[in-house]
Amino acid sequence: MNPCRVIAVANQKGGVGKTTTAINLGTALAAVKNRVLIIDMDAQGNASTGLGIDRAARAVGSYDVLFGDARLEDAAIASKVPGLSIVTSTPHLSGAEIELVNADRREARLRTAIARSALAYDYVLVDCPPALGLLTLNALVAADAVLVPLQCEFYALEGLSHLIRTIERVQRTFNPELEIHGVVLTMYDRRNNLSDMVASDVRGFFGEKVYDTVIPRNVKISEAPSHGKPVLIYDLRCTGSQAYLHLAREVLTRESKRLVA
Repeated sequence: MNPCRVIAVANQKGGVGKTTTAINLGTALAAVKNRVLIIDMDAQGNASTGLGIDRAARAVGSYDVLFGDARLEDAAIASKVPGLSIVTSTPHLSGAEIELVNADRREARLRTAIARSALAYDYVLVDCPPALGLLTLNALVAADAVLVPLQCEFYALEGLSHLIRTIERVQRTFNPELEIHGVVLTMYDRRNNLSDMVASDVRGFFGEKVYDTVIPRNVKISEAPSHGKPVLIYDLRCTGSQAYLHLAREVLTRESKRLVA
């Protein structure tokens, strides 16, 4: 197994900021000289679009890696961010859930691909689809840790218990080393009392697992993908960029404490 750290960015609820978190955390980690690979496991391909990868360049992607037609070396594309590469999503990924049902070692395809890779990365971030299906299961089985973006809205809390139960099942059955790296609160609106209530409830339940950093609602974060750029590249000075820089610092701090322990 490669000495890289594999972090799955997962939440079965859509629209909570998984892709935004993956590409901006990846950008921030690369900015401090880490070698980072993002694996786009969502058939919508938003991470690929958010990093400005033209659709014509997505001939080989995560689908091909899962089904053994390509190695990570074949699929990884360098982004415009120095030190940051991506394995893109392709249209074939939309049928992968069905194809994996009868596949051999269906839950461990991604772990095997990463283990066999000759590419040297410090961090592999897996952008999971908004479902707890076989693609997300592959990410959790391959991962060392899970980072959970959680939108500061009431309904976001309802599905969190399902994700936690899934993580616990994966720990028992496939990947006993899997841990929750942290929960990051996203789309926080300080003008909305509900945001504070959700944040308080999550911190009360998860305690220190919740990052101190909160990602605010920010128009620049919303605009950046349409320009094919992480918000850190689109507008470094905006509040969204500064929040993701702080999140990266927290992630690296937790990583350093893990090494010391």
